[in-house]
Amino acid sequence: MSQATPSSAAASVAPVRFSPRRVWTLAYATMTQLMRMKILPFLLLFCALVAAMGFGFSTINPEQQLSQFKTMSLGVLQVFSIVFGIVATALLLPKDLEDRTLYTILSKPVPRFDYLLGKLLGVLMLIASGLVIIDAVLSLILWLQQSMLFASAVSQLHSENQDSPEAVAQIREIVARQGLTWNLHWAVWAIFLKAAVVTTVALLLSCIASSTLFTIVITFCITIIGHGHAMIREFIFQPNLGSTATRIATFLLATICPDLAQFDVVDSVANGEIVPWIAVYEMTGIAALYMTVYLFVTHLVFVEKEL
Repeated sequence: MSQATPSSAAASVAPVRFSPRRVWTLAYATMTQLMRMKILPFLLLFCALVAAMGFGFSTINPEQQLSQFKTMSLGVLQVFSIVFGIVATALLLPKDLEDRTLYTILSKPVPRFDYLLGKLLGVLMLIASGLVIIDAVLSLILWLQQSMLFASAVSQLHSENQDSPEAVAQIREIVARQGLTWNLHWAVWAIFLKAAVVTTVALLLSCIASSTLFTIVITFCITIIGHGHAMIREFIFQPNLGSTATRIATFLLATICPDLAQFDVVDSVANGEIVPWIAVYEMTGIAALYMTVYLFVTHLVFVEKEL
């Protein structure tokens, strides 16, 4: 009976190392796969909707018009990114199982962590690409809108013989505060961070559940709960629990359901408030922490999953 040599035995049990190049290949393939879902027409439709909204409030003052435009466009953008992240992620693993693509990939061999990270990055890359395109469209429309509104307001002041330097400066300040600033880009970044966290949760549930519909429904429920942490603390925890128990319950709730209110800066941006750098750093750090924890748990579940 032949005996395996030490070198061949060591090679047979040698673990496959993490490879960024392999992860990038999987991410690119995932992005290409998702592009077949015809996302481009939805982006074009959204851009057309934003353009229509941008010039649809001609009867109100410049400050309200710019504020309502940012509120509506960023709100729709937030819903679009979250819905796409949930649905796309929930479909990936079942689709790979149905097409037996997953077995082909893992037999290369490809570590399961590389596979999960590649799939997650592919979804996030597509979401980020869409947000960058829409952010450019929003910036262009907002810049055109604020220029037109400022010229119209100054013209009206001139017709009423009230175009004093102080009045013109006041209009300029209002339009500049509500117009195109870095705050708009920070709002889009916060929307991406929220969508990234929700997408990671959907990936975790997709590894646990066998039903795509179950994954989508539960992820939407977690998203709703994640926006209502403050209400849960105020109306459920604080009236019924002590201070220590409330802190423990709040920690457990934030662990199971991410506190998505941490990324809500749309209202502040719509009101012309400045988003400080420290808030951007905190949002980014919180999102990175959530994604790291959820991805780690997802890997533990996926390693034990029988395929």
